[in-house]
Order: sequence, then C-alpha cells, then structure tokens
Amino acid sequence: MADCVPPYEAATLTLPGGRTVEIPVLRDAAGATFLDVRRLFPETGVCTFDPGFNSTASCESTITFIDGKNGRLLYRGYPIEDLAEHGDMVDCAHLLLRGALPTRAQRGAFIVEATHHRLVHENLIRFFHGFNHDAHPMAIMVGVVGALSAFYNDGMDIRDETHRDKAAIRVFGKITTIAAMAYKTAHGQPIVYPRDDLNFAENFLYMMFALPTCPYALDPVAARCLEVILMLHADHEQNASTSTVRIAGSSQANPFACIAAGAASLWGSAHGGANEAVLHMLEEIGSVENIPACVARAKDKTDSFRLMGFGHRLYKTTDPRAKVMRDMCHKLLSHLKIKDPLLSLAMELERVALSDEYFIKRKLYPNVDFYSGICFRALGIPVNMFTVVFAVGRSIGWITQWSEMAAESVERISRPRQMYNGAMERPFVPLGERGGSSGDTSDEEGEEEGGGIVGTSRAQDVDTLGKRLLDVHVAHVEREL
Repeated sequence: MADCVPPYEAATLTLPGGRTVEIPVLRDAAGATFLDVRRLFPETGVCTFDPGFNSTASCESTITFIDGKNGRLLYRGYPIEDLAEHGDMVDCAHLLLRGALPTRAQRGAFIVEATHHRLVHENLIRFFHGFNHDAHPMAIMVGVVGALSAFYNDGMDIRDETHRDKAAIRVFGKITTIAAMAYKTAHGQPIVYPRDDLNFAENFLYMMFALPTCPYALDPVAARCLEVILMLHADHEQNASTSTVRIAGSSQANPFACIAAGAASLWGSAHGGANEAVLHMLEEIGSVENIPACVARAKDKTDSFRLMGFGHRLYKTTDPRAKVMRDMCHKLLSHLKIKDPLLSLAMELERVALSDEYFIKRKLYPNVDFYSGICFRALGIPVNMFTVVFAVGRSIGWITQWSEMAAESVERISRPRQMYNGAMERPFVPLGERGGSSGDTSDEEGEEEGGGIVGTSRAQDVDTLGKRLLDVHVAHVEREL
C-alpha cells in the first residue's frame, strides 16, 4: 500500500486472485499491534468485516487504558485504585479533561468554574414538567441533556479549545443537577436546587433526597461511596456509549446532543443496565437458602439462569474497579447497619462464589456492577435510577472523548462500510401488476370522477365524512352563539 514505505514495518496481505498488498503495522504505547487498513478499500476495493468492531481500533486516544490480561485500568496513566483511594471527583474530572492532576491553585479555580455552572436555565426546568409522572428517569435524562443544545449552541466553535473546554465544564457542572431533577420528576417531588457549599457527590445526594419540609443530613460515608462509584465509572475506553458519542461528534453535532446520544446508548440493558440486572437476579434468588440451587443452575449450560455481576469480557483476571468497590461496599454496609434481606443475600452469594472452585478456575469474580448495585440499594437509590447515576459518572468521560475527537487535525466523519446481502437491481413493478389476495377489490368496479377512478365504496366514505364534518362545524357555531 502507498503508506507502506521504509522504515515502516508492514504485514503482507494476499487477496483473492493472488494480488498482495502491504499493510502498515502500528504499535501503541503499551506495545499492542495494529494493522492500518485505512487505505485498503480506496486502493483495492476490499473491506474488512468486523461486526461490533471487536477487532477494530476506531480511534487513537490518550485518555484511558485497559490492560485486561493483568487487570489494570489507567486514567491518563494513573491506576484507578490510586485515584479512587487518594483523589476525588474534582481530581478525576480535571485529570480527564485537562490531562493532569490539578495543582492547589488549579483545583480551586476548577471548583469555582464548575460550581458556577451547576444551575440550569429556568426555561430548561419547564421541560421536566412535560414528562408523565411515571416516566423513566433515564428517558427524562436523555431528553433534557439533549435539550441543552437549544440553550448553548450559538457561537459554538468545536475547533476552538476554549469553546470545547467550556462545553465540558458545563456538562460536569450541570449533569448532577439534571439527573437529580429527573429523579424528582419521576417521583413526583419538588425540584431541589444545587448548593455551592457541597462537593460533587454531596450535592448530588442532597438534590436527590432533600425535601423542603425538613432538613437533610448528609452522611459523609455515603457521599464518599457515591463519589468513588462515579470515579470508577468515569471512563472505560471505547465502549458502546463512548463510541456513540464519538460517532455523533464526528458529524460536528452539538456536544450536548452527542452526550444525549451516549446516554441513550448507555440506557440499553446490554450496557448500562448490568447493575440493575444484579438486583433483579437477587430478587429472583429470593433467600439465602436458595443460593446453592441457583449456583448449580448457573453452572448448568442447559439452564437459562445466569448469575449477573460476575466476570467481565475485558478483564481476564479481576476488574480493578471491583476490588475498590468491594471494600467500599463492605464499609458502607457496616457503617449504615442496614437490615435488608437482599443485601444479606448478596453478601452470602459473594462468599459462596469466591470459595467455589468453578468460579475461581474461570475467574468469575464479582465485578463492579455487582457491588455498585448493592451500594445503590443501600444508599436508597431506586433501581430505575441506577443507569442515571452511571451516566452522571460516565458523562465526564464522554465529554473528554468528544473533546479529544474534535481536536484532531484531520476531520473524519465516521462512515462504516457494510456487507450487503440483499436483492440486487430489479425493475419497478406497477401496482396493478403486483398481485395480491383474491378478496381485494378496493380498486375494482370504480366510477370516473374528475378524470380519475374512485372506488364506489371509497366515494361513499368520503361523502359520509363530509357530512360529519359539516355537523361538527354547525354544532360548534351553535355553541359560540
């Protein structure tokens, strides 16, 4: 291929017919190997076929790195365990957005800037009033986040770094406000405005659970648990929702519309609904006494029952986020001293799985979704808010990925190819020649009218409809008189 000239390393591909082409070989910072096929189709007319893009790198990024083999997750080079133990959401957001942990001065300025953007436009709040009382909070979230583009669109230049940074700060500042308002709307409670004296997680809990009728006492352990959950979910390479944000952004769409697209993707049960599935599974198990039978069913390949929240497709050893969440989960439950049969069931299921050779051999350890679902329940967050909270944490990663994509020097709209297996070109068939059921006589035995053919029954229907409309008009005039 054209790009494959010394000193580049290349792989040789032999096409049907015997033609050979050289494919440039690329390596990333971790030493992983990639074949650069960008010129393959333009020069040969041949495409690669990779449904789901599981063997395709859709972009080059410097944000997040997953080492599934060794169970590592890095944000800008920092292990997630260190960030979760020693940092907070401000450190996490500043690191992702601006590439480095903030100095003391940068941290103070970042907090002031983000806090300034917590309020949403009063006209935006009217959007919440239009949703039905039993609307799913995630449906509200998707709609209102997308509506931000109606308020912050004029003058937006995505090629301007300052414009991109301001859009990112607005997302970080407003996302908890919108999420909490979605919760209040879905539960028929009055909206609570943000407080500038509270940190990211504290403010989120306050806006969700405070009521105007009584003081709200913040629990620092509960707030810290929520903050850690949000940090652990902030970014995770090119997953379905992040890829959705990048694909939408490649068309130069408004960034808030791109974030709404990501939230819609996250809403799918195969993506953001995993921790919700954990709670449903625990409810299905029912009691501690049923655990042995359910574990046996999970091992049986002929049984459709599955233990949700165990293992991860990317991590071949353990999910590093699960280690952090396990400690936080046990700390929270010990602190709150909640008497909840479902939480007791979850802890016993964890014990059984961690001591069962079947799960140990296959490295099917409880993952971050298992523990976060339990924590959400302990915090009083209802099941229909689980994915909303996930979206709050992931939104900072989405807007960071969007900003990185928008800053690329070469504009490239996402346009995947397809392998078409439908009908090839064929002649158009006039309506009268397409056949149909023998009882279809709607176009037969018609009478001429206005130069065309109108079926008798159809003409009668039109005449009847005209009389009804006249009756309605007369009744309306009589009421006015």
